[in-house]
Amino acid sequence: MSIDIFEPRKQTLFNGQLTQAVFASTEANWSVFYAVLDRNKLTGGFRNGCLVYKGKKYHYYSLNQSTMKNNPWTSGKLYIFPKNKFKPSDTGKFRFDEWVCHEPVKPLSQLEIGPRDFYYMNRVSTHKNNESTVKTWLLYKIRTLKTK
Repeated sequence: MSIDIFEPRKQTLFNGQLTQAVFASTEANWSVFYAVLDRNKLTGGFRNGCLVYKGKKYHYYSLNQSTMKNNPWTSGKLYIFPKNKFKPSDTGKFRFDEWVCHEPVKPLSQLEIGPRDFYYMNRVSTHKNNESTVKTWLLYKIRTLKTK
């Protein structure tokens, strides 16, 4: 099953602001995470991001323990969009590599992918359900040291 046209939907930007948009990223690894994560197996929230600071990208991926036990990985599709239809959701010095399009957009191409295509698979950490997002992000490197 393929998606021929992506329609803008109500969603939240990384900063919590509501928008109606199609989301994309110039960072393929972050997009692959969303393509291979089976959201039907989520039991609570998940946290992730591709942060950009001074031109360098920093990734983090965290699921809670219950979700990790559900083996939440699946095959999916990575869609390639025309970049000129999208704009960064923020242009600050410290931002997510999150791009938005406020109109329907047709993908240029698509790739079939699976969990093995997710480069950071061995660096997905776990967090507690009641843990703040900031704490999850700050502890990410420590939690993933054992998986290198």
